[in-house]
Amino acid sequence: MKQQLKIIPKFKTEAEEREFWQTHDSTEYVDYSTARHVSFPNLKLTTKPITIRLPEGMIDRLKIEAHKMDVPYQALIKKFIFDGLAK
Repeated sequence: MKQQLKIIPKFKTEAEEREFWQTHDSTEYVDYSTARHVSFPNLKLTTKPITIRLPEGMIDRLKIEAHKMDVPYQALIKKFIFDGLAK
């Protein structure tokens, strides 16, 4: 017997939806057995390249830290920026 799925509520904001899905089990709302694989070949990148001037010593330190973490140094810079903005 199939489980009766709950109705997904309407959300006013993306933050409200994010909070909802962090506290609810999606399997109570979505039947994943009917899911299909889809492809979005024409999506545009959501990132934008920028130029930023940093002291060479700082870049060297970033590269060393990134190497220790086995990540590209640009990814580490993005993580630091993201973490700083999240505070």
